[in-house]
Amino acid sequence: MKLIMKFGGTSVQNAESVRRAVDIVYDRYSRHDRLAIVISARRGVTDRLITCAEAMVTSRDAAEVTDLVEYLTEGHLSTLKEVAPDFSPEVSGIITRRIENLRDFLYAVYHLRELTVRSRDYIISFGERLNAPIISAALRQRGIPSMVLDGCEAGILTTENHGDAIALPAGEARIKSRLEPVIDHSVPVITGFMGCTEKGVVTTLGRSGSDYSATIIGAALDADEIWIWTDVDGIMTTDPRLVPEARVIPRISYIEVMELSYFGAKVMHSRSIEPAMQKGIPVWVKNTFNPSYPGTVIEGGEQKDSRVVKAITYIDKVAAITIAGAQMVGRPGVARHIFTLLAEHQINVMMISQGSSEANITLIIEANQVRTAMEALLPLKERCVFRDITANEDVCAVAVVGSGMAGMAGTAGRTFSALGKAGINVMMISQGSSEVNISFVVRQQDGPRAVKVLHDEFNLMNEEA
Repeated sequence: MKLIMKFGGTSVQNAESVRRAVDIVYDRYSRHDRLAIVISARRGVTDRLITCAEAMVTSRDAAEVTDLVEYLTEGHLSTLKEVAPDFSPEVSGIITRRIENLRDFLYAVYHLRELTVRSRDYIISFGERLNAPIISAALRQRGIPSMVLDGCEAGILTTENHGDAIALPAGEARIKSRLEPVIDHSVPVITGFMGCTEKGVVTTLGRSGSDYSATIIGAALDADEIWIWTDVDGIMTTDPRLVPEARVIPRISYIEVMELSYFGAKVMHSRSIEPAMQKGIPVWVKNTFNPSYPGTVIEGGEQKDSRVVKAITYIDKVAAITIAGAQMVGRPGVARHIFTLLAEHQINVMMISQGSSEANITLIIEANQVRTAMEALLPLKERCVFRDITANEDVCAVAVVGSGMAGMAGTAGRTFSALGKAGINVMMISQGSSEVNISFVVRQQDGPRAVKVLHDEFNLMNEEA
């Protein structure tokens, strides 16, 4: 079997977890699978890199660089010595040189007092570039031939969208030509989260970037399966912190996962799923700390079972922006002006609702973008495109997801009836044309209770509906 495995930050954060990951790889290698491994940075490293890089623009001194260097050196080299003692002298030199390179680059940011998006991408790519040589050395220590490739060397070509780059189709042939010969005799360890432009400039792939790397590579190699190793048993019916009875979903479709990811569920980002979906490659979400558990498989088809709804998800850090005024009625182009301005300010709109009167539009955005959104839209108010604009941050969004809802009458009625019986007021409703998602807005304090009520209503705690 041709298999791509991605290990997340918690799965490779210390010597114990690295050994566990190596055991998993060895098991598949001993079965003569053709393997490629995608690696994340150790947990917490990317955040430290971002914090230090941004601090260098305003800090009075560069002491944070020294602290970062000590943190990276101690953490990575101590793990290396434990998991690959035979290769420690060789690989420690590589890691040390990379940390020195990072240090010099951060000092340059400090002296220039400037951090460009291009420089930021280069800096935050070091988490993966420091970790991959350790994993490769640990595989070799176990007798598995291995080599290290960064995302660019592996062939991942991207747009120039620094911080949120998208893979280019032109990279597929390049990935195939570079990796196919390698996996016949070795297990490549590839840095996740990063690629490069056609000019060779380093880019990063944004949220769930290492998952995205894995599916890009899996699609290019026409892999049989892609396995995403994380620290949970699979995709769950809802957040277990809200509903302790939440359970793992054995099977779920690509479209259902995409809908869940849009609404804050900690599953694969929609962009990460697309390459696998285009090729019809099953993606498994599995737990490194419980490898015998089957996990969740994401694959094609609607994956209908005896239940209509598969999962409930919830986002609490959102705000509702309401734009109102009789001036909007029958006036073409109002929505275009609004969304153009928001896009120019990098504001993501999660949900939209507009009354048939056309006298108001309500948008759901991230709470930390409220001020930017209000300022961005103010010129339209001054030009009398609308009368008023208000923000309500005492809201949260809940989404009910399941491919079984498509064409099934009564799901919305059942949803809102259950909420009404619980005394939960729904402030806004939105449903996509796919009929896989019903999303709505309630008061912040009602969000967790709404999730619990609907989880119970659709009997999601039980294996059989």
